[in-house]
Amino acid sequence: MKKLFTYLFFASYGVFAQTSSISSSPVLESYIQEGLKQNLGLKQEHLEILKLDENITQAKANFMPKVTFNPTYSFAAGGRRLEFPIGDLLNPVYSTLNQLTKTNNFPQVENVNQQLAPNNFHDTKLSFQYPIFNTDIRYNLLIQRDLLSAQESKKRVLENEIRFSITTAYLQYLQTLEAQKIFFASRKLLTDFVKLNEKLVSNNVATKDLIYSAEYEVSKLDQQVAVLVKNRQSVQVFLNYLMNRDFSAEIVADTNLVNYAIPTPGLAQIKEDALAHRQELSQLRTNIKVSETAIKLQEMNAIRPQVFVGGNMGFQGFGYNFKNQAYLIGQIGLSWDLYHGYEKKSKIQQVKIQKSILDTKFEELQNQIQLQVSQAYFELEAARKSLITAKDGTIKAEKYFKIVESRYRNGQAIMIEYLRASNEIITARLQESVAKYDILVKQAALDKVGAVK
Repeated sequence: MKKLFTYLFFASYGVFAQTSSISSSPVLESYIQEGLKQNLGLKQEHLEILKLDENITQAKANFMPKVTFNPTYSFAAGGRRLEFPIGDLLNPVYSTLNQLTKTNNFPQVENVNQQLAPNNFHDTKLSFQYPIFNTDIRYNLLIQRDLLSAQESKKRVLENEIRFSITTAYLQYLQTLEAQKIFFASRKLLTDFVKLNEKLVSNNVATKDLIYSAEYEVSKLDQQVAVLVKNRQSVQVFLNYLMNRDFSAEIVADTNLVNYAIPTPGLAQIKEDALAHRQELSQLRTNIKVSETAIKLQEMNAIRPQVFVGGNMGFQGFGYNFKNQAYLIGQIGLSWDLYHGYEKKSKIQQVKIQKSILDTKFEELQNQIQLQVSQAYFELEAARKSLITAKDGTIKAEKYFKIVESRYRNGQAIMIEYLRASNEIITARLQESVAKYDILVKQAALDKVGAVK
């Protein structure tokens, strides 16, 4: 019985890392919706989507003209100088001309000795640039949109995981409650057994060791109940964690959930639905589309130039004043990489290889999904058959216990027979409880891999 008790807790606990819904239960569905709204992991995914949405805004901005205000002011000392003896060359000639004309029309000029680094010089301007043709901008926007779609699919995958985790955790919580009821009913049987032995001892039909042995069995059952309560509290904490609630928040038990009949479509239909609606496939399809866009980008870069227009408008000169310093420059530019050692061909080949990798992953994922659906379907069918056997075992265990109890009261059975029959009925009831909730867990797993909402 101890092994079965351990299985009762851990058999379902191991499926917490996965998602689904038993939509027939309004209580469970409310917890699922609360988890989808409050779960911190989903909030992080939502923020990732908002961040990618800003990337799209930035990509669209590249289609617009860019205007920059860019003033500079320079101080300089030392460095190279421009020296030119213009005065030595022209002054003798100017002097002769003044003498011949008897005028001063030709003034004396100084030699040029100018510092090349400009001192007390400013350039205050507005720069303008607008792309006329740029394949990078166009395809970058397409890629950013597809990356956003992929992130949204990833978020839906996580939503599915959260849904399944909450479902299985809630089922585990209900299962511990039912197990506790079974143990309480069994404890009543053992308590009655203690009283029966006390009567036998008082009537000198049995010795006191029977009382001590019966009381020991009661204490062992109390110990198992204490462990079960601890396990239920652990499940409660985990369930509240998934919903981002206070860990001690009360969980409402929908005891009718185990009785809901859930119809299951055929295996072929579930496979078809899974391949059509699984978000993992949607995410991979979008990534393949990103690779296709990247291929087009690299192919266009190999054969098309980038063309832009631009210009500068502002003031430039020595001393920070704007008198007679205005200027205007217009530009049209073209950038075209003609050769770089087969780099362009290599980039095209690289993104094609990446697309082939994703195509292979997509095919592999399709096969994995069909395998998951098949396994989950057959496990659900096996769980349903197991419940039939478990119910039959409970009926037989109860009949066996009644016979042994009657024999013991009449002094025709020994104590070890009574305790074995008692343990058998506890084990049978726990097995039936495990089988009932195992069907729901297997159904949730099938809903998850089959993309059933």
